[in-house]
Amino acid sequence: MILNDFKKKEILRIDKPDPLRWGRERLREGGIDTPELDAEVLLAYVTGLSRAGLYRKKELVLTEEEEARFIDLVERRLAGEPVAYLTGHKEFMGLDFVVNRSVLIPRPETELMVETALKFLPGAPVIADVGTGSGAVAVSLAFFVKEAVVYATDISREALAVARLNAARHGVEGRVHFCPGDLLEPLTGRVMPGSLDLIAANLPYIATEDLPGLPREVRLFEPPVALDGGPGGLALYRRLIPAAAGFLKQGGIMLMEISPGQWAEMAGLLQPPQWEASLLKDLAGLDRLVLARFGGEAGY
Repeated sequence: MILNDFKKKEILRIDKPDPLRWGRERLREGGIDTPELDAEVLLAYVTGLSRAGLYRKKELVLTEEEEARFIDLVERRLAGEPVAYLTGHKEFMGLDFVVNRSVLIPRPETELMVETALKFLPGAPVIADVGTGSGAVAVSLAFFVKEAVVYATDISREALAVARLNAARHGVEGRVHFCPGDLLEPLTGRVMPGSLDLIAANLPYIATEDLPGLPREVRLFEPPVALDGGPGGLALYRRLIPAAAGFLKQGGIMLMEISPGQWAEMAGLLQPPQWEASLLKDLAGLDRLVLARFGGEAGY
């Protein structure tokens, strides 16, 4: 009863001023970092208008149902729920991806992985995307490289279900093969040794001891299995790197996203002559992407 009274009160508040201004003010008062953007995205989602379309409507009058939905979304945002989970969508590489709480929300900095891969891929490449999550990397690579065949692995079957939806959404389901299991293990018997041109891996790399310090919306809403990289953060990469030597072609590339401050330790795992490793920084100037070329030397 209290909740119903609260919602009625809030509907009256946004009935007279325009709903976009109400949403912005409500989110700003609640300490949300991007109140203007969040209010626009949520209202566009509720009304079916584009963000630009919101401003073309001089007097936007919401239906009672739209008002209730908008209020609910704004309140959930104030509680810390990410906008991408509220709308069920996130843009990545200019493509629209379905997301839910089974998958990590794709980040803009991960676009560096796809952009770098596109520079190195040969014609008709064979690719593995390890820990695919929403499928953002796998689907993007298949979308932009029409001859690519991609094997996407994940330990979470719920995540793979989301990734399959995204592959179908972008018309690449025939060239992205989803394989449940741990790291590269699902590729044994599916992919010939020494046949991969590229391995892309955006694995969990947050150190277990750092998880309590993550932003509230990440800590409370995103799947822990997609965040926790074990003590120090590189536990999964320590297992992936030796396994990758059995699948990559000589001269093949492995791309691995890391957290700033992990490069020195990663470099120690990628010793020459088996590996030739370098570091790429993201747009913020932070250490972000390890590029490792496989030399095909002993070690496998």
